[in-house]
Parts: sequence; C-alpha cells; structure tokens
Amino acid sequence: MNAVAKPEVLVLITLVEPWHGELEREFTLRYVARAADRAAAIREYAPGIRAIITNGTTGTSRQLIGELPRLEIIACFSAGYENVDVAAARERQIPVTTAIGANADAVADLGIGLMLAVQREIALRDRQLRTGRWADIRLLTHTLTGKRLGLLGFGQIGRAIARRARGFDMPIAYTKPTPAADADARYVPSVAALAAESDFLVVCCPGGPATRHLVDAKVLAAFGRDGYLVNVSRGSVVDTAALVAALERGAIAGAALDVYENEPEVPDALTRLDNVVLMPHVAGFTHESFRRSFELMRENLRAHFAGRALPTPVPPQA
Repeated sequence: MNAVAKPEVLVLITLVEPWHGELEREFTLRYVARAADRAAAIREYAPGIRAIITNGTTGTSRQLIGELPRLEIIACFSAGYENVDVAAARERQIPVTTAIGANADAVADLGIGLMLAVQREIALRDRQLRTGRWADIRLLTHTLTGKRLGLLGFGQIGRAIARRARGFDMPIAYTKPTPAADADARYVPSVAALAAESDFLVVCCPGGPATRHLVDAKVLAAFGRDGYLVNVSRGSVVDTAALVAALERGAIAGAALDVYENEPEVPDALTRLDNVVLMPHVAGFTHESFRRSFELMRENLRAHFAGRALPTPVPPQA
C-alpha cells in the first residue's frame, strides 16, 4: 500500500505505542481511544474511515456504524465482541473479526492460578503474614490435585484450561449449548447439573445477552458449600448479587474473579470477603498474548484490503 492509498482506520482503544508505527506503515490511523475525543474526531474523519479497531468492551454501536459511510470492516483486538453491534454491521455487509485464541494460553494460565490462589488462600495469607502473623495462619487447606473441574464453555480457553488441569489429575466436565464433536472431556447438559458435580466451576464462555446471569442463585445453590467459582470470562455471566449472598452465608467455599458486571466498579461486599481473590480484568494481559492479538487483528485488516479470506471472522450464526 502506498502512502496515498493507505486506508483510514478509526482506533477506539489504547494500543501499545510501538504498534502505532507498525500500523502506520500500512494504514492511516485516526486514534481516538479517549471517549471524550470521539465525537469531534468522528465529525472530522467520518468521510474517510474504512475500518475500525476496537475490542469487546469498547465495542462499536449502531450509531457509530451509521456515521461512517465508507466503513468496510470492524476488527476486534479481543476474542470477545459482545459490545459490537454485529446486526448493524451485517445490514451493511460489514464483516466483524476477532482475535480469537490469541490470549487463550494467558487466560488459561491465570485460571489455574486463581484456582490455586483461592483454595490455598495465597493472597489472604500473604496479607496476613505481612502484618507479622505466623503461627495462627498456618492452617490446613485443600489440595488441588484430583478435584473435579467444571468448565462453563469449551472453546479455545476452556480447552487450554482443561489441558493444564490434567496435570493436576482433575476429572473434567463441561457444558455449552451443544456438545463439542471432538471434546476430550465429559459433556453435561446444564450449568446447574455441572455445578452440582464440580469442586471448581470455571466460567470461560463468551459474554453477551445469551449468557447473561447463567450462573445464578440456582446454580450457586447446586454448587454446594465446598465449591469454588472462578470467572475469567465476562462479569455479566454471573449474577453478582446472588454470588455475594452465597459467599456471605457460606453457601459456597469461595470465588476468584477477574471480571465484574459493572467494570471498573467492584462491589464493596466482594472486597471485604476473605474467601475471594480479585484481579482487575487482566487474564489476557501478557506481552505474548497482546502481540498475538495485534498480529491477528492486523492480518484481518490486511486480508480484507487485499481481497483475501479473513482469518477470524465472526461466524454467520453469531
């Protein structure tokens, strides 16, 4: 692509600084990661914008799509695309692509880490030890090895968690709308049934309306007092009020969360509980996963403007 013909790209998210130069060799970037700058920038650049770079959290609205008459593609830096108005894009035959799988290893690593952290009380005992305590915090916990793992979702992240969990000799079951043809784990038809036979229930399914509050009071009641909930997916999948209530009355053993319903807000009730481990939505935040996400996003843009098949389009049925 020469300098004159470089497609204009509206960038709605923060990108690591060195990547700007890499993209600018091929695209003209209109960088408006700050929401406060967006309206003015769109008024100025709308006639020339041919692509959007975004992620599942920031998304792309029907209104924005309508304001860009030359828009041809929406490329997500993330695996998720829950806040992209896919229906509005399809009405104009605008493809939406994702970086699916790019952060699967990073998210799976943290998923295992959160299981260990909450069951072995790693964060809690670290805090207590720093206050000078020793003898009274050397209490028994449980071994992760051999515990039953239930996976809510069995995509690339779920499969990556399962591979790691086998190193802990964990029996593995999963649930999703339909069984996976090539799954090497046992299928369970409902979330409640999966919770009832799991020591750890790990949420690793997509976000969005279809999965909102899949983990509700009924599921948590089925889970039992010895069960731990781990969420590395989207906060919307878990009914926060039901989770807090279950934790406060000891209906489940604990929770480890990387995501929340109203990010960046974290409910005070969760921060006060000792049987909860909290992270600030960083499961996929590693140098390696971000680089893979960037390269996959860029390849989708390259493929589109070269007239090639897109590597990772959102499937038609989504």
